Amino acid sequence: MASLKDPTRTKADYSSLVPAVEQASRVLLTLAQDATGKMSLTEICKVVGIHKSKGYSILNTLQHFAFVQKSPGSKTYSLGPGLLFLSNKVLNKLDLRKAVAPVLQELSFKTDSTAFLGLISDKHVFVVAKDEGTQHIGLTIRLGHRFPLAWGAHGKAILAFLSDAEREKLIAGSKLYLHGTKSKFDPDRFEQEMANCRRTGFSMDLGEMTSGVNAVAAPVFGPVEKLIGALVILGTFPKESAGRFGSEVSGAAAKFSKQIGGTVPPTLQQNSHAEEED
Repeated sequence: MASLKDPTRTKADYSSLVPAVEQASRVLLTLAQDATGKMSLTEICKVVGIHKSKGYSILNTLQHFAFVQKSPGSKTYSLGPGLLFLSNKVLNKLDLRKAVAPVLQELSFKTDSTAFLGLISDKHVFVVAKDEGTQHIGLTIRLGHRFPLAWGAHGKAILAFLSDAEREKLIAGSKLYLHGTKSKFDPDRFEQEMANCRRTGFSMDLGEMTSGVNAVAAPVFGPVEKLIGALVILGTFPKESAGRFGSEVSGAAAKFSKQIGGTVPPTLQQNSHAEEED
């Protein structure tokens, strides 16, 4: 597992942090990020980068507030029920649909397209918010619509930022609708598209999934660069506009990720800065 140090922070940022609070926060994020959800003291301390004595003290403190629980048998730690109270409070105040509404409205206006936010759930992406703008001839997409994860522009944008292990697992166990029908999937082209997406922050589908309909998508991140979904625009816009629109979508996705407490990979920081300058 990679280090949880935020690469976007400067030394000055870190000098203002309280070490004990920062370390406790990273312990919680480490447990949340682990695929099994259960880790030993040694594993936690190795990822966080602290001595076992310090880690033990932090975990005992977190246990006191039920933010962490320890399994007596395996002596492993996992997130505790005390976090449910905090998460419920946050969820009551944070409505992603409300937060993303102005972002989608601006994207749909600038690109004369339908813009939507899709969130990842298992091997699918669900449409949770949308804005169809004021197009004369527009595309309608219903809230709750479920797309396969490895499908079209959003599939490329998401797959590009998964870890190698996650991407390989998904590719091995899924039907890939990235170049139209699954029989048209081109591995070499896919690798090039992944490289381009990591560099630019967006991916495209130009009429392959649905004839005459073009799409551009950019990944949305939660804490510690955890992928949670994608911002997507769909429309009948000219293919030559896709690159320009891609910069708009990528910048908006990076900005929205930060707005909801997410961490954007350093390679995409310039996209959000460019969007802010515009």
